[in-house]
Amino acid sequence: MASSDYSARHLSVLEGLEAVRKRPGMYIGSTDSRGLMHCLWEIIDNSVDEALAGHGSDIEVILHADDSVEVRDRARGIPVDIEPKTGLSGVEVVFTKLHAGGKFGSGSYAASGGLHGVGASVVNALSERLDVEVDRDGKTWAMSFHRGEPGIFDDKKGEPGPDSPFAPFVSGSELRVVGKVAKGVTGTRIRYWADRQIFTKGAEFSTDDLVGRARQTAFLVPGLAISIDDKRPAADGAGPAGRTTFRYEGGISEFVDFLAPDSPITDTWRLTGEGHFTETVPVLSDTGAMLPTELKRDCQVDIALRWGTGYDTVMRSFVNIIATPKGGSHQAGFDQGMLKFLRQQVEQNARRLKVGTDKLEKDDVMAGLTAVLTVRLPEPQFEGQTKEILGTPAVRAIVANVVQKAMAERFGSSKRDDKAQSALVLDKVVAEMKSRISARAHKETQRRKNALETSSLPAKLVDCRSNDVANSELFIVEGDSALGTARRARDSEYQALLPIRGKILNVQKASISDMLSNAECAAIIQVIGAGSGRSFDLSVARYGKVIIMSDADVDGAHIRTLLLTLFFRYMRPMIEEGRVFAAVPPLHRVVVVNPGSKPNETIYTYSEAELQAVLADLKKRGRKYQEPIQRYKGLGEMDADQLATTTMDRAHRTLRRVRVPDAEAANRVFELLMGNDVAPRKEFIIAGADDLSRARIDA
Repeated sequence: MASSDYSARHLSVLEGLEAVRKRPGMYIGSTDSRGLMHCLWEIIDNSVDEALAGHGSDIEVILHADDSVEVRDRARGIPVDIEPKTGLSGVEVVFTKLHAGGKFGSGSYAASGGLHGVGASVVNALSERLDVEVDRDGKTWAMSFHRGEPGIFDDKKGEPGPDSPFAPFVSGSELRVVGKVAKGVTGTRIRYWADRQIFTKGAEFSTDDLVGRARQTAFLVPGLAISIDDKRPAADGAGPAGRTTFRYEGGISEFVDFLAPDSPITDTWRLTGEGHFTETVPVLSDTGAMLPTELKRDCQVDIALRWGTGYDTVMRSFVNIIATPKGGSHQAGFDQGMLKFLRQQVEQNARRLKVGTDKLEKDDVMAGLTAVLTVRLPEPQFEGQTKEILGTPAVRAIVANVVQKAMAERFGSSKRDDKAQSALVLDKVVAEMKSRISARAHKETQRRKNALETSSLPAKLVDCRSNDVANSELFIVEGDSALGTARRARDSEYQALLPIRGKILNVQKASISDMLSNAECAAIIQVIGAGSGRSFDLSVARYGKVIIMSDADVDGAHIRTLLLTLFFRYMRPMIEEGRVFAAVPPLHRVVVVNPGSKPNETIYTYSEAELQAVLADLKKRGRKYQEPIQRYKGLGEMDADQLATTTMDRAHRTLRRVRVPDAEAANRVFELLMGNDVAPRKEFIIAGADDLSRARIDA
């Protein structure tokens, strides 16, 4: 019988679930892949809430090849006894009644992610088929639903699926017993097929999102094992993706280490505490009236954080392990407490830190900070079913108080490491403040000046005449000798030159203040004119291309790597937009002698192997060439015509565009070879010692 032939006894249930089917976006946000994944989170979070309550330590998610998904746990199992108000089994109530569940009162869950009681029933309403099996009381109980209506699928002709004949219950629902289990064995298995009438054509489960969420949850619930088993065929026909399991004992401290994008300047600090508040909530009385009742609530706060050498902020906040990507009162409390405390510390150490009346701002404190903020409280108020923002007002003051107290203990510690790291944090936030103030003060000099205006740009900059940013190029040139040749070789209409003296500062282990006070780094940042770090604004950059032009030797490669590290750490948008290039100057110049009055030919080669190939070809063809062959040791050895032809003229030159992976590789090399951590460098030297030939050592 078709599911449209509703029976009278389920009319009220289907009316409720029909609202979900008519307005799914109200409950799951959207009907694309994001909404499809949200449904899966609702089922997984129910199992995680059980684990949080101390029941079950294993959750398995299976993505079947038929586009269904299954979630298994070994928790207490959904209640199978009859719910007295409705006369239905607990399983049917959970999957067919909106706002029904065990998380409204304080008996079953002290703190949980699901608060609205619509998760399982919404997934059921938006599924073409949903099967649930519960191990409880020594038996395996089972029930099936078709678009929210309970009944029985006839799967005799093959594998279970939404296309199997379906017969809805008419006179009464049946929670079937389909097997036996050992005494004490409990758990729940839910498998469902999303309804393609609801979800858009391209909606699909994202393995990457699922793995990321599973890893995140394993970090947040120490000891919980979450497995993802993807049995779907791969896009290239290579077979299923396989099984991945996550389990972490270190909790959010390990999460911070995983998230951090830079090298640490502090250990991972743990800030914990709790607070109490009262709130008035409506409670349903025995007579059916909603009575305002004042309840005392406990709020537990657990934060892990560390500051790093970079300026990017990585912040993750959670309420009862549910992610709140848009923040809320708990994150506002963290920001407030941290800013207030560090402002006090800076004021108390103003003389050492050399600060005047300037005050820290939130961005100064957050630069380079990686933090995971978790709060647990009963019945939090979220803004909407998607739970992206925490609304409970009292949490703000509690989190702020915990942050200030825990940070005060850390900064007041007598341990040598704590004292050193506290001083480094103050140095970093003050350097960020000074950088921000300096960027604001120099904002007027960040834009291109025309020929009639005065400019405070470095005197050694040889600027171009054009104001067309998209067409202009800045060559960063190694040394004054190369500058002289490049000045004669350039097109002064759109090519500008900035010489640097040797090797710039290694910004990998230098502080922001050291970088800004370094003449070469400061000149590069000032000439590009878009700021640095957090204040970098690509839209006001003065040049369309930045071209690093260094010698084709080891020192030149070293300088290029130093410059790439500077761009990657402080002007990364330039690299991300593909506006940073490395010039490719030649290594050799071969002059081929032509007979008679015919002018000689010039061939440039860019490697020893290419030179040998060219010479072998010339000998094979009986051509003569001038000896000795010119080997360029530096850009300064070329004359202007040669430099223009090989390296600067757009019609003939070769440029190597620097991509983000290139800059990341340079960053990793410098962290290994010139960073603060000595152990990896020692291991690298020892590992490569056997491969080094004495003949390669220039000594």
